[in-house]
Amino acid sequence: MTDWLLSIEGTETGHQVALGLAIMAAFLHAVFGALQKGRHDPWLTRGAIDFAYCIMAAPFALFVVPWPEPHMWVIFLGAFSIHIIYKCLQAWAYTKGAYTVVYPVVRGTGPLFAVIGAYLIFEERFTGVQWLGVAVLLAGIFGLAIYNMVFLVSERDTLHAALGIAVLTGLFVALYTTYDAYGIRATQNPFTFLAWFFMIDGLVMPFIAAARWRRMVDAPALGPLLARGFVGGITAFLSFGAIMMATRLDKVGEAAVLRETSTVFAALIGWIFLKETVGPRRLGLMALIAAGAVIVEMGG
Repeated sequence: MTDWLLSIEGTETGHQVALGLAIMAAFLHAVFGALQKGRHDPWLTRGAIDFAYCIMAAPFALFVVPWPEPHMWVIFLGAFSIHIIYKCLQAWAYTKGAYTVVYPVVRGTGPLFAVIGAYLIFEERFTGVQWLGVAVLLAGIFGLAIYNMVFLVSERDTLHAALGIAVLTGLFVALYTTYDAYGIRATQNPFTFLAWFFMIDGLVMPFIAAARWRRMVDAPALGPLLARGFVGGITAFLSFGAIMMATRLDKVGEAAVLRETSTVFAALIGWIFLKETVGPRRLGLMALIAAGAVIVEMGG
């Protein structure tokens, strides 16, 4: 598998595989966000998820994949720091605002700065048509957020805080997308990066969640929380792993933009499972997001 993946980097086959991985990551990232925002406190859920994927990744990191090259330890330290800040901001945003408001703002802010970062770091360039696609996609994402803010939000007293934190979280989405793309390209075996990343990345949030759980007057039962963490851990492997691999096989900017079709999936999940309203206007805005992604793909 590793040899085949390395052989298709930068090829048309690699482009098609990266496209499929980015769309898969979009769907699974929306599922991941709904898991974190859903039944339990977002901090507790994130802690349970991180605990699960840390435990699951450890045997692969320690005994299966090749050990990281010496220069990778500094890269892992940077990734660890960026992701800790991102996860804290994401959990904080979810405690302040509705899922269908916070999620589109986070995901809408991320790709624009990721495209800029890909230009500065990897010298990737978008065509005029692709920039049009980015504009269409962002119009749909932010239009969806504005619609949700006007018609759906009950947490009016925390709305401004939620939006501010969501924008800041989006900046860190762009930062980790670009940085992780650099990291997974810096090692010979991409699975070395993925296994060690997940093991290291899961070391802190479980302790934060445990401290929060102990302070709760009506703390949830650990069984259902850990079960949600296990499902979230598997989802994280597939979602974050897919987008990281896509950025190694093909352009970082395109993968980042295509992943933001997750907003469409998030709205559908919010409607079906979280019982949040979806009407014709929101469907139209979701269509804009999908259309923008198609324009980016076809314009390359």
